[in-house]
Amino acid sequence: MKTLLAYILLLVALPTTIALALDPPQGTVLLTINGKITTTNTEGAAQFDVAMLQALPQKTIKAETPWTAGVTKFSGPLLRDVLQMVGANGDSLLMTAINEYQVKVPVTDANFFNCILAMSVDGEILTIRTKGPLWLIYPWDTFDALRTETYYSRSIWQLKAIEIQ
Repeated sequence: MKTLLAYILLLVALPTTIALALDPPQGTVLLTINGKITTTNTEGAAQFDVAMLQALPQKTIKAETPWTAGVTKFSGPLLRDVLQMVGANGDSLLMTAINEYQVKVPVTDANFFNCILAMSVDGEILTIRTKGPLWLIYPWDTFDALRTETYYSRSIWQLKAIEIQ
């Protein structure tokens, strides 16, 4: 009887385990996440290409920023969704740009403010020349309290890696 129950529990849990697997990227890797994560697709890390990030629900933030003229439309997946995909379980994110600039961002920012990893600006795909391919964007026009140097400095562009700490 115990063996039958264990077998049934295994069968019920198996589809969930398979559903949580993260496929390896097929295209150029845009983002690598490591550190305190439970789901990987390469040795000790989770890597994402454009298609993987575009497969997530996309959110748009319209906001004025110090770096753009007028109200700008940023689109991309919620940072929170990306962190959930890798099973992130830390308190902070050490984010690294292509030029090795680093900034530490509390995980609570992703959960409370609905920050996005912008992949496009005003409908144009971000490139390295236009602060891409990924740019952490806060909803500045939704929360006036975000209009401070603290949050502007966390808005890292040319993002390439996140270490969950």
